[in-house]
Amino acid sequence: MIRRVDTPAAFGKVAVLLGGRSAEREISLQSGAAVLCALQAREIDAHALDSAATDFLARLTGGQFTRVFNALHGRGGEDGVVQGLLDYLDLPYTGSGVLGSALAMDKLRSKQLWQGIGLPTPPFCLLRRPEDLPRAIAEVGFPMMLKPVHEGSSIGMTRVEREADLRAAWEAADRYDHDVLAERWIAGAEFTVGIVAATALPLIRLETPRTFYDYEAKYQADSTRYHCPSALPSGQEADLQQLALSAFNALGASGWGRVDLMLDDAAQPWLIEVNTIPGMTDHSLVPMAARVHGWDMPELVWRVLETSTSGRQSA
Repeated sequence: MIRRVDTPAAFGKVAVLLGGRSAEREISLQSGAAVLCALQAREIDAHALDSAATDFLARLTGGQFTRVFNALHGRGGEDGVVQGLLDYLDLPYTGSGVLGSALAMDKLRSKQLWQGIGLPTPPFCLLRRPEDLPRAIAEVGFPMMLKPVHEGSSIGMTRVEREADLRAAWEAADRYDHDVLAERWIAGAEFTVGIVAATALPLIRLETPRTFYDYEAKYQADSTRYHCPSALPSGQEADLQQLALSAFNALGASGWGRVDLMLDDAAQPWLIEVNTIPGMTDHSLVPMAARVHGWDMPELVWRVLETSTSGRQSA
């Protein structure tokens, strides 16, 4: 149970972690700046810390901070590494703990876990060498999506429709991660479900003229359309919200996050991935869903920051 906080002073001094050294650094800088602005709008004593700075640890440990709002995306910030540091320092922080962060960042093990407990996720296989590519054809089939196992923001992802393009797609993903996931392409509508504490926010249906919801569609294009409310029947939306919560909890995730899923032409849902530190930019999805739910950006970050007050997450 998350304890509600009534006054800004009850949060104490808050460090907003942003930037970092991952491939998602620029997005993290934008997310962190938006979070910082929203926290300060609610008169919370919040300060930005770039984890890539040479004096980061000294500033974190010497700044008399009482808790952390983690806005780091990608490796080093979303994969359990900084969570382990914060646990060691006994600093409460937003988002999942070490295990939940590491599992959710690892697309392969997320899918293996879901598959093992009977949650629906598209067929997949792991590609580590060019010699593995024929397995993708045999086990996954065309069309397929190739993606780095440990990256976010659709970095390094390619939709592949024929064997002649498979090697180039694998090389594009391999530049970011030597573990590459081949996943069956699901034709249908794409949805995302924001989660804050135990609340699943309204679904957003994503629509883009691009091949898929890639980096440009997420952060740069004005042609991406976001449908919230999603226009699904209320019972079906509730079922997908519950599926998202089940997928989130299965990974040991906690606090807040976002679950991405597809709904195929037969109305079968397919889990794609969990983001334990979703984007908070002006193009980001959780703030959009929160607005429909009745929370503006300052209220959203307040609610997320409340999840850091319950002590260290076991996950």
